[in-house]
Amino acid sequence: MNEDISAASALAQGEIALPHFDLGEFLRRVLAEDMGSGGDVTSRATISADARFAAVMACREPITLAGIEIAIAFFRALDSEVRITRTVADGQSVPAGTVLLKLEGNARAMLAAERSALNTLQHLSGIATLTARYVAAARGDGEGKHARLLDTRKTIPGLRLLDKYAARMGGAENHRMRMDDGLLIKDNHVVVAGGVGKAVRLAKEAKTGLQIQVEVDRIDQIEEALAAGADRLLLDNMSAEVLREAVAVVAGRVPLEASGGVNLETIAGIAASGVDYVSVGRITQSAPAVDIGLDYALQ
Repeated sequence: MNEDISAASALAQGEIALPHFDLGEFLRRVLAEDMGSGGDVTSRATISADARFAAVMACREPITLAGIEIAIAFFRALDSEVRITRTVADGQSVPAGTVLLKLEGNARAMLAAERSALNTLQHLSGIATLTARYVAAARGDGEGKHARLLDTRKTIPGLRLLDKYAARMGGAENHRMRMDDGLLIKDNHVVVAGGVGKAVRLAKEAKTGLQIQVEVDRIDQIEEALAAGADRLLLDNMSAEVLREAVAVVAGRVPLEASGGVNLETIAGIAASGVDYVSVGRITQSAPAVDIGLDYALQ
């Protein structure tokens, strides 16, 4: 199985923009979790070794797709000769009933790979689908069109690269992938350091060469942060009215990101305030899986 997984991951890796992601290891880990040491005992007990299975994978609700090549890789990992026709690409939004894949291969292999493929595709497409809804909602009547949606580090542990890939397929931009991508001084850092200005000055003195972003939750912290040399401000839990005031105070001196209290009902007003970015943790933290099924298809 290891050779098959390596071949399957090599095929899929070229189709998805996931640098630094070990697809082969992911396939091995997920299949091992689902199959255990004994494999699919049900299929072995009820289906002959040479039985064939033809199926279609389709969405049962409107979705934005993410992870289709990874799903394909699961089937190829267990049947290197499986025949697959992909009809939709990652990042596409499609209506309910859309056929995503047509497959034909060894029945035992396909049924063994089915749940791992579906779980991954449903989860990632759930993130992409919710993200696309936030992107559309942020535009509102057009006033928030220039504000860009950001994801956060609020991801399922161990799945950050995949979760952030899915957010990108939904139209968001990836913010920090890891803590070492940039300095983000949050409220707890500020308290321990002794204030917004002091925290920023200490960060500057560290000479990391990284951008320094600092969280402010009051208008009166803005000038202190800018005077200390902050490169970017995170405006936390501010109403749309206060955000507009903050935008006027900053007057374009540094980029502004709004965070906190962002949902599908509030994002249009937040985006229209004039901020450059709106970050939303829930697109990766709590997006529901979408409904996708794999069903037998008559030949």
